[in-house]
Amino acid sequence: MSQPYDFYIAGRTRNKEQILHICDLFDQCHISYYCFLKNEQSHEKAGLELHQNPEDLMQQFERLKLESKAVRTIFQADMEAEKNAKNFLLVLPAGKSSHIEAGIAYGLGKKCYAIGEYETTDSLYLIFDKIFANKNELVEFLKEYKGKEKI
Repeated sequence: MSQPYDFYIAGRTRNKEQILHICDLFDQCHISYYCFLKNEQSHEKAGLELHQNPEDLMQQFERLKLESKAVRTIFQADMEAEKNAKNFLLVLPAGKSSHIEAGIAYGLGKKCYAIGEYETTDSLYLIFDKIFANKNELVEFLKEYKGKEKI
């Protein structure tokens, strides 16, 4: 199966600005990625306005029933993208869903990375090949990654 994305970027919707800044770094390095905050198509199908205030979007989403078509639409789009990505990046701080996505990525054999500070040490954070302390470390890694990709 071909993998259309180099990275799957996960995080907390309430951390929207930081996640979108990380997406900009990927764009600048010309590295493909999937980010739930940029998937307007699945949000539109779910009847959600992706560009509204992150807190309002989360409150609207959290009021939905788990069995709703909207929740299933988002779930299916995200899972398909995660399966079709080579690597996983978690933007911290992150919520329950994105930590579950990290476990899925690890279980699928993907290289897993994170950026940011974690609240407390947890042995399960050993699933990450690297936790970048800041954006500068991530950019250096992405430049190396891009260079290796051409070989």
